[in-house]
Order: sequence, then structure tokens, then C-alpha cells
Amino acid sequence: MKRKKRSYSQLRKKQKKTPYRVRNWPEYDRALVQRGSVILWVSDDAIAGWLYDGPTHRGAPFVYSDTAIETVLTLREVYHLPNRGAEGFVRSLFQKIGIPLPVPDHTTLSRRGRTVRVRLPKKAQGPLHVVLDSSGLKIYGEGEWKVRLHGPSKRRTWRVFHLAVESTGGEIQAVELTEAGVHDSKVVKPMLKQVEQPIASAAGDGAYDRREVYEALQTHSPGVAIAIPPRRDARIWRHANAPGPPHPRNENLRYIRKHGRRAWERHCHYHRRSLAETAVFRRKTIFGDHLSARLLPVQRTQVFIRCRALNIMTHLGMPDSYAVT
Repeated sequence: MKRKKRSYSQLRKKQKKTPYRVRNWPEYDRALVQRGSVILWVSDDAIAGWLYDGPTHRGAPFVYSDTAIETVLTLREVYHLPNRGAEGFVRSLFQKIGIPLPVPDHTTLSRRGRTVRVRLPKKAQGPLHVVLDSSGLKIYGEGEWKVRLHGPSKRRTWRVFHLAVESTGGEIQAVELTEAGVHDSKVVKPMLKQVEQPIASAAGDGAYDRREVYEALQTHSPGVAIAIPPRRDARIWRHANAPGPPHPRNENLRYIRKHGRRAWERHCHYHRRSLAETAVFRRKTIFGDHLSARLLPVQRTQVFIRCRALNIMTHLGMPDSYAVT
């Protein structure tokens, strides 16, 4: 009697998960507590740069600098406040501290949110090990209970945010927000413009198995090791007798054909890709799975502000886990 051959997904389900423990639990516990602290320190540089002192432009002159708008928007996202609530929170904070500075009102926050440039705070030094992933954010639509009972309607709309996460420390290196119909591979090149350090390795799921993704990564960091699983029906893009160095996608495909996909995952450390899913989970757990803004430029600023705050929380402390054998 012939033995029935199991599929790859069935083999993965049979595999037992490895338990992990945290080495630095006291330090990580203090970092988690510090995330909810309302003790804020305003530096002298922030006070000196609170008001706008840049070049002139058409229209009404700016009163507040990008630093001021970025600070108020960050407090709004961290403490889950509307624009008016954030205005009142910062105004009362300045009164308690005794800082004689004006505070942007909710109208200014809404207007400047379309154009303010948000930079992600980064501490990771290159070469970086980057993992790519994406997920959806709801902008308007019914709640989950109504969808479960009656199904979704046509007004249920989503945005897709894309992340490039440094796998060693969990720091977000780049982020983009697009409409739901934009493919993941189209966003890789714009995201790499935000990554200042050289990339040693990059990993992503099968959605990134496109020529433009490989070209963008190799242009940014020549010699980068790319761990993207080829499609099931994948073929060689460039044969061995072609001029130039071997293509990394062809090398992955040949290794899979010779040793199998599971061996390839261990060989190229493909398990790092799960850290991007962890970053997505952390972001949705802390800030929710929806966007309150209605315009795409303001939604993009909202996503950047949340990732900026998430990087600051990451710098406070992260768990150092190890596998229990």
C-alpha cells in the first residue's frame, strides 16, 4: 500500500513550536512600565526650536516648527487623544512646567499634518539585517461584530502600511502607507531611500519575489543576501553561462531544489521574517488597527508618528529571548 505524501503545510503544522525565555526580564519589565509614564522632560533645544524659523513660503507664515507639530502629534498618538485633547494636554503641561510658549491648536495640527516631515529615530548601526512585511489598517467601516453578523459592506475601506524592520533590535528602519491596491513590491524602492545604513541581508515573504525588489535591494547595497522564497513554479531568471555574478534568486532556487525548502529556511535564517510580523503586532496592539484621519497625506503622517513613537519605546528596552532546548 502506498503511503500518502504529506504537503508542506501539513508538515509545518506537525512541527512543534520551540519555547522561549527572556534573559533580561527585570530590565524589560522596567521598560514596559516606563512606556506609560507621564513624566515628560522638555529639553532646551526643543524650547529654542519650538517656533518656526525657516525660509519664507507662499501663503500665511508658519508659527510652529516641525518639531512642535511632531511633538504634539506624538503625544496624541501615544495617549490616544483627539486633536483637541492633545492641544489641551500640551497646554496644561506647559502651564505646570512654566514654559511660556504657545501650543498649536487643533486646526493647525490638522493642516500641518498633511505636510510635516517625520523622521524615525534610529540607533541601529550598519550593516543591517532587514525584514519586510505589510498589513492593513481600517480607515472607516463597520465594527467587527456587525461584519460577523451581516458581512462587510462596500464602504469598508483599508490602507496598507509597509515596514522595513531591523531584525536584531526590532527597530523600524522605513515605513510607507499606500492604498489597498498597491502591490508590496512597488513600495520597496521608496522605502529603501529611508534606510541610511548599508544592508547586509533582507528577507520577505513570497509577495516580494519580483525582479524590481531584487534590483532595488542590490542597487541600495551591492552584495546583499536576499532571503525571499521563490514561487512554486519559479524558473531560473539568469542561467549560469550568462555574464556577471550569479543572481541571488537563482541561488535560492537551486538550493531549494537540491536540499528542500525547510533546509533553505535554516540556511538563510528565514525565521527572521517573523520579527516583522511581531513589529506589526506590536504596532496594532499599542495604537490599534485603524486610522482616524480621512486624507491619505494625513494618514501617512499618522503612521509615521506611530512608528516614531514605537521606535522610542523600543529604545527603552526590548526582551532578550533564547530558545529552551
